Amino acid sequence: MMLARAIHFDESDMNIFHSPARTGEWCISGGFEFSNWSQADLTGKARQAFANGWLGVETFGRVSVVAVTQIEPPEFEALKTSLAQHFVQMYGAPSIEAAAHVAEDELRHMAELCDDQDPNTVLTVSRELTEAGVKESFRMIEPRDAGLDQFAIHGSLDEEPHSH
Repeated sequence: MMLARAIHFDESDMNIFHSPARTGEWCISGGFEFSNWSQADLTGKARQAFANGWLGVETFGRVSVVAVTQIEPPEFEALKTSLAQHFVQMYGAPSIEAAAHVAEDELRHMAELCDDQDPNTVLTVSRELTEAGVKESFRMIEPRDAGLDQFAIHGSLDEEPHSH
């Protein structure tokens, strides 16, 4: 099974997110955090987390870019437990057992996004608030196109977004 880890090409995430994810931690979309948001919530660093942030499942910080890599079943199970605990602590889920299926759904959604990608494929996310709720779009950048020099020189991604 494939999932994605936080990567940093530079120090920008340290400045744009309230709580940056740690390099190498497993990540999911984390769009659920914004389900009750309105335009009034979209300011400053919170807006940046909404617009482009993946959610680290260890620190629960945000990161702009993740890279696809293999995850082993025991690691996946540990992430499921950690995420379920987060749902109990932060969102008032009644128990870890009750939250486990939602945590697994979030992780499986990320795994489905990653499973068709080559290892080291770089992923970005963009979100917008619509009348129907939060709309997420994902971009996949092939490993050969994701060199550090390309990001440093060009600074933008010209790929077409893939909506899911």
